[in-house]
Amino acid sequence: MDQTARHSLRENRHHGNSMFPLAAYWIEHDNGAPVLECHWHAEAEFFIVLEGEALFQIDTDYFTVKAGEAVFIDGGDIHAGHASGSSGCSFCAIVFDTHLLASASYDAVQERYISPLQDKKRTFPRHISPQTECGHALLQHLRAIADICADPQPGFEAAVKGYMYLMLHEAAQKAQFCNRSEASASDASKIDKLKKAILYMQEHYHRPIRIAEIAEQIPMSEGQFCRFFKAMTRQTPIEYLNAYRIRQAAELLLSPDRKIATVALDVGFDHLSYFVKVFRKLMKCTPSQFRKQQAELLEIRQ
Repeated sequence: MDQTARHSLRENRHHGNSMFPLAAYWIEHDNGAPVLECHWHAEAEFFIVLEGEALFQIDTDYFTVKAGEAVFIDGGDIHAGHASGSSGCSFCAIVFDTHLLASASYDAVQERYISPLQDKKRTFPRHISPQTECGHALLQHLRAIADICADPQPGFEAAVKGYMYLMLHEAAQKAQFCNRSEASASDASKIDKLKKAILYMQEHYHRPIRIAEIAEQIPMSEGQFCRFFKAMTRQTPIEYLNAYRIRQAAELLLSPDRKIATVALDVGFDHLSYFVKVFRKLMKCTPSQFRKQQAELLEIRQ
């Protein structure tokens, strides 16, 4: 399974492989730091808070998720999270393509559970808490999946699918399925506009981008767009864009032959000093320190 200390979930990232499209990630973040930048992907996701708590956003909903609780994110949903409370936050994210659960033929399981899950007509509760009988059982299954993914042994794929089917059974038995197939017209419009803005930034991050240029894609005035983006994501457009650029830079820095100044230019920073300043703020180290740390980790793993 794909396991790492830090990661970014991007629309074009492959989770697992074609034979088993599921991956698990373990992440730690400082208090107030973005746990997940605002983004979306086609796969569904379970987000299990292990320590601390996070302020979570899914589409236009905001809620706090504490240690021992989890979140379910349907494929295509905009989502983001920030560590909150007096300490940091650690979590496990299980990202999977719902086709992993599909039946080979159109049977009762496919008709009653998998197709409705894919259509968001019968899907899991967004906020999963141990306070309810169903939530307690779902969390037990999620922890079992996380444990299996942390140390995959022969047959782990069957065990993971088995626990996911048990989760569908639990939600059906306790009548806890939710219908999220129809969002309000107002919310759907806001989500579409946000996705359009984010996608534009992700496609053009490698060059200087004016805020007015992004706002034109909506279309909105620059001031309207800044207020809209901050209300939807709790970040300014510049904060989001810089964070996205730094995530791309972190991957490029893993190549030891790439100069730091070149990496800065490749991800859209005109000035090396500003790149280093933003990198240090978000990653808690300089680009050169990050490269050295990653090299040392690679040596240890080998």
